[in-house]
Amino acid sequence: MFMQSNFKKNKVLLACAAALTFASTSADAGILLGKVTGPEQKQLFKGAQINITELGIRTTTDERGQYRFSDLPAGEYTLEVTYLGEQPTNYRIRVPETGIEQKNLVISSAKTIENLVVYAQKTGQASALNMQKNAASIKSIVSSDAIGQFPDQNVSEALQRLPGLFIERDQGEGRFVGIRGIDPNLNNVTINGLNVPSPEAGVRSVALDVIPSQLVGSLEVSKSVTPDMDASAIGGSIEVKSLSGFDRPDGSMSATVALSNNRLRDETSPKLEASYSKIFDDSLALAAAVSYSERKFGSDNLESNGDDELEQRFYDITRERLGAAVNLDFRPDFNNSYYIRTLFSEFSDDEFRLSNTFVFADETEIERASKDRKETQQIMSLTAGAEHIVDTWTLEYQLGYSKSKEENPNALYYTLVAEELDFSSDMQGKTPAIEQSDEVSDFANYELDEISDESEKAEDEETSLSLDLSKKLDIQGQLVELKFGGKYRQREKTAMANIKIFGGEFDNFDLLALQGGQPNWSIGQFGSALKRAELKNMFADNFADLELEENDSNAESAGASYLVEEDIFAAYAMASFDIEQLHVVAGVRYEKTEFSTHGQKVEVVAIEDELNDIDSEEVITTDWASENDYDKFLPSVNLRYEFNENLIARAAYTQTLARPKFEDAAAFQIIDSSSERDEDTGELVTEREAEVGNPNLKPYFSDNFDLTLEYYPGNIGMFSAGYFYKNIDNFIIIADVAGRDGWQDYDEVFQPINGDSAELHGLELAWVKSFQSGLLLAANATITDSEATTFLDGETFTTQLPNQSDETANLTIGYESEQFSIRLTGVYKSQNLEEIDGDMLRYEDDHTQIDLSAKYYINQQMHVYFNGVNLNDEPLYHYFDQSNVNAQYETYGRTFELGFSWTSF
Repeated sequence: MFMQSNFKKNKVLLACAAALTFASTSADAGILLGKVTGPEQKQLFKGAQINITELGIRTTTDERGQYRFSDLPAGEYTLEVTYLGEQPTNYRIRVPETGIEQKNLVISSAKTIENLVVYAQKTGQASALNMQKNAASIKSIVSSDAIGQFPDQNVSEALQRLPGLFIERDQGEGRFVGIRGIDPNLNNVTINGLNVPSPEAGVRSVALDVIPSQLVGSLEVSKSVTPDMDASAIGGSIEVKSLSGFDRPDGSMSATVALSNNRLRDETSPKLEASYSKIFDDSLALAAAVSYSERKFGSDNLESNGDDELEQRFYDITRERLGAAVNLDFRPDFNNSYYIRTLFSEFSDDEFRLSNTFVFADETEIERASKDRKETQQIMSLTAGAEHIVDTWTLEYQLGYSKSKEENPNALYYTLVAEELDFSSDMQGKTPAIEQSDEVSDFANYELDEISDESEKAEDEETSLSLDLSKKLDIQGQLVELKFGGKYRQREKTAMANIKIFGGEFDNFDLLALQGGQPNWSIGQFGSALKRAELKNMFADNFADLELEENDSNAESAGASYLVEEDIFAAYAMASFDIEQLHVVAGVRYEKTEFSTHGQKVEVVAIEDELNDIDSEEVITTDWASENDYDKFLPSVNLRYEFNENLIARAAYTQTLARPKFEDAAAFQIIDSSSERDEDTGELVTEREAEVGNPNLKPYFSDNFDLTLEYYPGNIGMFSAGYFYKNIDNFIIIADVAGRDGWQDYDEVFQPINGDSAELHGLELAWVKSFQSGLLLAANATITDSEATTFLDGETFTTQLPNQSDETANLTIGYESEQFSIRLTGVYKSQNLEEIDGDMLRYEDDHTQIDLSAKYYINQQMHVYFNGVNLNDEPLYHYFDQSNVNAQYETYGRTFELGFSWTSF
C-alpha cells in the first residue's frame, strides 16, 4: 500500500505537468514586458521597482532584470523606475488593444557605466539591497557581483557576512550555515529549488563549499517563509540560484588563478576557476563554470574529558575540490521558457592524524595512535523545469534528481600502548601542559595493541517534482494574485561499514622502525611521530598473519550500517494583494512525511568468571525496523507596509518544522555488556553501555513571529532593525537515558531525545553605507536569548538551545578607488551549548575572526588580489562547564592567497 500510494502521487503530478507542458499559448491584450539595463546592456538591474503611475500597480525585475504586466487596459501610461543608488526615471508608454508591447528601460547615469567593474562592490551591493527592499518576505541577499569581494574561500563563507548568519567550520573552513544563532541542521538549503542530498551519512544539509562561486547568480536567505516554500526552515531558508546565460552579455568569459599558503604547515596550494556564457539566436543561452582547488594545511589539537584524560592531536591534510556546472535556458517566445541546471562536485579529504592520549589514573597509560584515510565525496544534481504563461495563468514545474555519496575506503588505524611511564598534568587552562619524561617518546616502551582497517560508504538519493500555478484576478476592484501547487520528494539514505579490527600478537612489527622525528606541533611537546609510509608498508607486508577480532569487527560494522527512506508530500495555497501601501502574502502549506528506517541491534556480550571457568564473548545481532509518519498544516502571513519610498515595515507570522538528522533517527543500537565476578563480594557484576538511535523522534515545530523596520536613505545604503520570536516544540538533544524505560539496567546510554519546549527571541540590526568618497561601511549584529527545558530522570534541565549562539556580528570597513580596493572584515560568534555530557555541559567558546581582501585593477577586465584569512590566528575552543576546563582546543594558522582574475564582457 505504501508503494502504491507513492506511485499514485507521482502519477497524478506527472500527468498534470505533462498536460500543461504542451498547452498552447496565445498573445493576450494589454501585456507589457521588457528588461531594465544600462545603456550598453552590460548590466542588468535586478530588483528594480517599476510603477504604473495611473493604475497604481507595480512590479519588480527578477534575477534576469525582466519585468512583466499582464491584462492591462489599452492606453498611455507613465512608468516610473526606481533603484537604490540611481535617480528615478520616467517613461511614457502605450499599451495596445491587443498583443504584446515590449519596452526595455535604460538607467543611464554616467557613474553606473564608469564603475561597472571597478566599483563591483557598490554594484553588487545595490543589486542585493534592491532585491531585498522589494521582496515580499524578510530576506537578506548576496548578489553575484558581491561574491568574491570578500576574502572568502567558498560560498558558505560569503553568506556569513549577512545579518544574523554564521558558519560552522571544519578544520577552519566554513561549510554549514546557521541563521539567527540556530543549529544549521534546522535550516533549509536548496540549489535552484532542489533539495540537494548530503554525502555525509548523518546529516541532512549539504555543505555549501561544493558550489563553484562563478556560477552563482545570487544567494537568498529568507528569514520568514511563504507557503510556496519548503517548511523545513526553523531558522530560515537558503536558496542558491545559478546564473543563466541570459544574465550576462553574450560571450562573457572569466578566469581566476591563485596560490594560497597555510602558515601553520607552510604549504602552498593552487586554485583555478573559469566560466563562459553564450547566447544563440536570442532564444538559447548557455552558462558553464568549472573550479578546481587543492589546499594543503593542518591543525594542532588538544582535547580532554574534563577529568583524567588528555589527548594531543596533529593533523596533516590535503583537500581537493573539483566543481563543474552547465546551465541551459531556452526561451522561444515571451510566454514560454525552459531550463536545465546541472551540478557536479567532488571533494576529497586526505588526512593523516597522530594522537597521544594520556590517562591519569591509579595506573597511568599512554596510547599513541594514527589515522590514515582519504575520504571522497561526490554530488551530482540535475534539474529541469519550465514556465508557461497561458492566458492569464502562469504555470511552473520542475523535476529534479540528485545523488550524493561518500566513500572512505581502507582507512588505517594503529594504536600503541604503554603503562606506568612518568608524566603529569594539572589539567588547567585552555591548553593544559603535560610534563613528560624522555621515556614517553621512546617507542621501545610501547606495545602494538590494535590495528583496524575501516571502509565506510554512504549514499543519499532524492527525486522531486513540483508544480505551481498562479493567476491574477480583479475581485471587486482589488487585484489579487492566487497561487497554489504541490511538491513531492522521495529520498533514500544508506550508510554501510566494513570494519576489520586486528588484535593478538604483532611479533613481526618493528615499532622502532615506525618511530620518526618530532612534528612541528605548536601547542607544546608532542614527542615522536609515527611514519606514515612505514605504517602502510608494515600493515601490507604482515596482513596475512594478522589475527582478526571477529566479534568486535562484526559489531562495529553492523552498528554503523542502516537504511533510511523518507517521502514528503506538500501542497499549498496562497494569495498576494495590496491594500494601498500594505502588501499581504497569506496562505497555508500542508506537509506529510512518511519515514522508515532499517538497521540492527548489536550487543557484544562478554563474561569473565574465574569461579566457573568462563571467559567468553559473543555478538548478538537482531534486525530492527521502524516507521514514523506525521503531517502538519502550516499557516503563514507576511505583511509589508511602505510608509514612503525610503521607509518600510514588515511583519510575519509563520509555522515551520525541522526533521531529525538521519544519524539521530536511524535504527541502530550498539551495546557493550561486560560481566565480571567481584573479588570482594563474589558476585557476578554486569556493566552495560550503549549508543542508540531513536526512530520515534518527533520533528521540531516552531511558531515564528517577526517584526522589522527598514530605512533606505539616498544613494546605496540601508539601516534595519528587527525583532523575532520563536516558540519551538520537540527540540532534540543528546542525553544519557540510562535508567529510563527500556534502559533500567544500563550504566550509560547515549540517545537523541525530544526536549519539552524552547523559546528563542532576539534583535537583529544591520547598517550598510557606500560613500561618494569610496568609503564602504557595513555592520550587523544579532542578539538572541533562548531557554530550553528537558525532563530527564525526574530532573529538569534548563539550558539554551543546542548549538545556538546568543550573539553574532559582522563589521566591514573598505575603500575603493578607480584602481584599488581594500576590505577589512571581522566576524564574531558567541559561545553555544553543544550537549549534555553526563553531569557536565559542553560548550563551544566564542569565536572572532579577522580577514583582509585587497585588489588592484590593471584595467576594466583584469585585476590582481591578495586575501588574508584568519589574520588573528583564532583557534576553535570547547570547554566543560567553566571556560578553563578544556574539552577541545584547535588552531589552524593564517592563510594567505595571491591571485589574478580576468573578465570579458
